Amino acid sequence: MSKNKINPSLFLDDEFEEVKLTPEKVICLGMEFESEDARRAYFREELRKKLPELKQVEGFPIGEDNDIINLSDPPYYTACPNPWLNDFIAEWEKEKEELEAQGKRKKNFEVKMPYASDVSEGKNNPIYMAHAYHTKVPHPAIMRYILHYTQPGDIVFDGFCGTGMTGVAAQICGSKKDVDALGEKKAKIGVRHAVCSDLSPIASLIAASYNLKFNPQEFERKANAILKQVEEELGWMYETEVNGKKAKINCTIWSDVFICPSCGKEINLWSESVDVKNSTIKDQFSCPHCGTYCSKKNIEKAWETIYDYALGKTITVNKKVPVRISYTCNGKRGEKDITKFDIDLLERINQLDTSNLSTLKLKEGYNTIQPIKSNGITHIHQFYTKRNFIYLSRVLELAQKDIHLIIWFTSVCQSTSKMNKFRFTGTGITTGTLYVPSINLEFPAGHTLSRKITSFLGTSYNTRNNTTIGLNSATNIPNLKTSSIDYIFTDPPFGANIMYSELSSIWEGWIKVSTNNREEAIINATQSKTLFEYQTLMSRSLREYYRVLKPGKWLTMEFSNTSAAVWNSIQNAIQGVGFIIANVAALDKKQGSFKAVTTTTAVKQDLVITCYKPTDELMLKFDQSIDKSVNAMDFIEELLVHLPVHLEKDNSTTAVIERSPKILYDRLISYYVQHGYAIPMDAQEFQKGLRERFIERDGMFFTASQALEYEEKKKGTNGIIPMALFISSEAEGIEWLKRELETPQTYSEIQPEWMKAMSTTKKGDVLPELMTILEENFIKDEDGKWRKPDTEKAADLEIIRSRKMMKEFNMYLEQAQKPKTKRMKNTRLEVLRYGFKECYKQKDYKSIILVGDHIQEALLQEDEILLQYYDIASTRV
Repeated sequence: MSKNKINPSLFLDDEFEEVKLTPEKVICLGMEFESEDARRAYFREELRKKLPELKQVEGFPIGEDNDIINLSDPPYYTACPNPWLNDFIAEWEKEKEELEAQGKRKKNFEVKMPYASDVSEGKNNPIYMAHAYHTKVPHPAIMRYILHYTQPGDIVFDGFCGTGMTGVAAQICGSKKDVDALGEKKAKIGVRHAVCSDLSPIASLIAASYNLKFNPQEFERKANAILKQVEEELGWMYETEVNGKKAKINCTIWSDVFICPSCGKEINLWSESVDVKNSTIKDQFSCPHCGTYCSKKNIEKAWETIYDYALGKTITVNKKVPVRISYTCNGKRGEKDITKFDIDLLERINQLDTSNLSTLKLKEGYNTIQPIKSNGITHIHQFYTKRNFIYLSRVLELAQKDIHLIIWFTSVCQSTSKMNKFRFTGTGITTGTLYVPSINLEFPAGHTLSRKITSFLGTSYNTRNNTTIGLNSATNIPNLKTSSIDYIFTDPPFGANIMYSELSSIWEGWIKVSTNNREEAIINATQSKTLFEYQTLMSRSLREYYRVLKPGKWLTMEFSNTSAAVWNSIQNAIQGVGFIIANVAALDKKQGSFKAVTTTTAVKQDLVITCYKPTDELMLKFDQSIDKSVNAMDFIEELLVHLPVHLEKDNSTTAVIERSPKILYDRLISYYVQHGYAIPMDAQEFQKGLRERFIERDGMFFTASQALEYEEKKKGTNGIIPMALFISSEAEGIEWLKRELETPQTYSEIQPEWMKAMSTTKKGDVLPELMTILEENFIKDEDGKWRKPDTEKAADLEIIRSRKMMKEFNMYLEQAQKPKTKRMKNTRLEVLRYGFKECYKQKDYKSIILVGDHIQEALLQEDEILLQYYDIASTRV
């Protein structure tokens, strides 16, 4: 802040008074330094030398070199791609040898099955609450996964780290108290190391603050010293007068001014719509000038022209006026309406020249267009009252040398803005938006920062500084070597859920380093990113995940979107790069609970996807084999080994859908198709091979040892909960009938229950009549009862059904070939799946594309099997 722009008498020394501690020697990456300051200075200079090369890496942020370097705390954290990641990994790999010698870890550690227990974690953790962000997963929930998939000393990665909760979880696994609190009986206590990165500068900075070395006493002392100095300089801006005595402002209420549609005069929304006595806000009210009935729907905002010192020009903004103040006078709280004293004070503040205070222009986007159009807000500083902008600028100026102080500062950038909505029941911003309400609360920046000190003291834990953090696009992480990571937990962006870079504009405007959104994996019309671009970016990111993960190791991904199209694009991307999906679970966000789901295509809740990278042994078998079909059952055996044997719910055994022959076959076909191999066998041959090599129990397949374990665990429960709980597709209908027809039934007996179980089908899919499905898949005895076919007869039925489906598919193809045909509204999903598969086997890729282009787009995008064949065919025409 320049003193020649604002009265120099406002400020004390630029350096706030602090007690200097005796520096301690520091060892970092094998080098010794006299102090942390010396270490930081050395590596910042090294980072400066590396910047020209690092700028070629995808996702390099937008900002000046000095701002990027000053924000960094290298080598632990850099506000750009971190060039020291592999150096840390080399050190951590050496530590593993020491831990093995001490008996704290095994050399050949292997996790065969996914974590399948329910998890319930609340969000009221000090670390979770200290700093707001668009999405977060409570670190205790992540700890459960890390404890299951890793051992002490392992290296965990998260390329969409957000606020760094994966890193926090990895490090707190070294706290016996925290691990014991989870109740994980087999947990191996010990610190795990973490590599965290994100495309967002503010996210990576928050992650650094939560993960790097932190001295709470030193932080508290420095933060209080800053506030003490700034209060002495600028505290006068938050004073009011009560009965001739000075009082301190706790908050100020501001109201939009509107124009009456009838008489054209101004209406103060607060005065006409808010009833303070009865704590109510009216939806409709009369114009105080002409009596016309008004509501926010039929009145327009009033606009005014003001001089903006920060921009050095006049601007037009919506008119807001202060209306009421909450204050403290002689230790007592009270409220009052705005007086002349308050108006004069605000006018004095408005005359202050702030031309040397930095600000950032908003980029036009999905979220940013709202404040631009509704409020005339074009720059970051306009989200604040002038006094809060001046106060915050001064605090940031004094906090620049310490990332923990900078993050403490950014933690109030939302709550001190005009986005705070007035409510009689409390306050808060509208999450996922940059919405400025018509009646908002202005909280003094100093009060809010003071309260936040306590919040940040609660983020201290003893096992910090075992994580390294950088700023990268997950699509390309050249600074991380291949097969170097032991486990990945990640919560990436999902479709159009959240426009991260736009919503981060306010924070990043303050720190002067902003997101390069070219590789931001979202669906955003302003960025010209559709589902296709999103899927491409996610596929590239997952390809990097696959590259850096060690063979045989696991990836866990949280999926936070209810769109089937996005869900299927994620599944395709995961399988397309080589991962094998082993388990899908649902996340109940209200309770923070992960629960097993009954179908891999149901997108009813947030999901958690668990997959693994095939072992070296399996990949070697495929590489060395000319006839890939001989490896089919080897693939299935490795998959079965990685699937949960038993899931318990309400003291009953829940069927593991991934062990059903249909899902196993889908996984096999996906693997072969994505690797360009010929499809090894049809469904009937596959099921025959399953029965010859594995053991079937309750419609699921197991290895011999797994079958014994399943039988033992099943004994202690009240029975089995079947797989298919509802019918929303032909395949689900067939599975449902197989279960129901364990005991033969007549059509009239089946039909009522069938109707009860029916659910909404995918758009564009047609669920055949019950009789059609029965005739194509089941046997009708002489007594009129339908039953499951015998194994010998099932093959004949499959041939008949296949002929019927191919005949119907050819009708779709014939329709698609007509010159003026439109998209077909109703098609059978199972027929399309069968036809696409047969066309793929015949290398008839043109027919796949032709039919795909003429069915409902939603059906193609929302079915992972159709989309998989279509994507492959598109690359081969």
